Amino acid sequence: MACAEPDPESGRWSWAPLPAVCAGYFMVILDVTAINVAVPVIGRQLKASLTGIQWITDGYTLVFAGFLLTGGALGDRLGNRRVFCWGVAVFTLSSAACALAVSAPFLVAARLAEGLGAALIVPGSLALLRQAYPAPAARSRAFGLWGSMAGIAAAAGPLLGGLLVTTLGWRWVFLINLPVGVACLVLTLRHVARSPRRADRALDWPAQCAVVAAAALLTAALNEAGRRGWSDPAVLGGVGLAVLAGAAFAVRERLARSPVLPPGLLRSRAMSGGAVIGLLFNFGFYGMLFTASLEFQHQRGLGALGTGLALFPAVVMTMFASVLSGRLTRRTGDRPLVVSGMLLAALGLAGWAAAGADPGYPLLVAPMTAAGFGTSFALTGSTATVMGAVPPAYSGAASALFNTARQIGSATGVALGGSLLATATDYGTGLRASMAVGALAYLAAAVLAWRCVPVPPKRA
Repeated sequence: MACAEPDPESGRWSWAPLPAVCAGYFMVILDVTAINVAVPVIGRQLKASLTGIQWITDGYTLVFAGFLLTGGALGDRLGNRRVFCWGVAVFTLSSAACALAVSAPFLVAARLAEGLGAALIVPGSLALLRQAYPAPAARSRAFGLWGSMAGIAAAAGPLLGGLLVTTLGWRWVFLINLPVGVACLVLTLRHVARSPRRADRALDWPAQCAVVAAAALLTAALNEAGRRGWSDPAVLGGVGLAVLAGAAFAVRERLARSPVLPPGLLRSRAMSGGAVIGLLFNFGFYGMLFTASLEFQHQRGLGALGTGLALFPAVVMTMFASVLSGRLTRRTGDRPLVVSGMLLAALGLAGWAAAGADPGYPLLVAPMTAAGFGTSFALTGSTATVMGAVPPAYSGAASALFNTARQIGSATGVALGGSLLATATDYGTGLRASMAVGALAYLAAAVLAWRCVPVPPKRA
């Protein structure tokens, strides 16, 4: 097997593990972004009801968010490479099932399986990068390239999805995952070193069930809030049950002999602060993408492909920002990059909110670019902060916690954006209110980063 780990003493860099690990994450993000433009066509061809169409997207999100911590804990116990490969296999096979679906219920079931595969892939991807690049500078560079892959997938998703739907048909949105999944498995088995198995990390199933219930209930309630409104009994009940499940998880963690994450780690300012920063910048970015998509389609009359092109300035900058921040962090540390990225993103959304009731598209390019660049610029530093705050034995669980927080932020941003659009006196007012709230979330993340992201020790 090829050596996958660079020498931390010599500083030599090995590219071998990156394509394997990033391919799995790329596949997950590409599927999430491409499906949005395909869902209306899928609903018509499969004669799905509105509820069925909603479950095609929301069912995936529920399972993905709910099982992230389980995937991270399994990786720490059984070996992150093994669980990562399981996730890639499950995701690839379920994508094939999605492409062969003949009814909406069959497609929903296959999407649930896809969400499970994604929940095994994402925590393992960060844990494997930490394993392959132990030196802090190399690790930050690897995390920057990992983030750039997410940016490429986010940028390509709407465009590729719209192109496939209009030319080859919606089934190719899922079939495109098959060659990527096979290549990911081959590269991982060949170029990524085996991960240590820690049999002493017993799985605390009551705690796992509690966190699955909390994440699923909260995600479901937030998704329904955009359609029903925040005062609906189902939404309030879902949030209340999610809080109870979260409290049960916290109590169980304090009593468990082998907790998912020891309470001492959760009390770490870098660990908990980095997770909240991830929640806040996903809240702002995905809330912006959701409301902007509605603006371009419903108010400006663009189709799926046109909307993808209109959003391109926001997502294309993410790939460059992640690489740039991964290189700069070796000189500046993570804190300046996270703070400046969040301030730039806040400035972008504040600029959109101040642009007026019906601004021309050229006036929106700079705000979208600033939000996309700033979010991705901060992603590398916040990821490195969370992953560097835990010992290697808990890297899978830390990655899962960070990504669970980001998923909750995304769902909250989308739900609140939809609610503001639905309850405002007019569409433009709701859109500007949503952008202003997103800007405040970015500002809060900047303040939190100043307090929580550690400063590297000065070199002699």
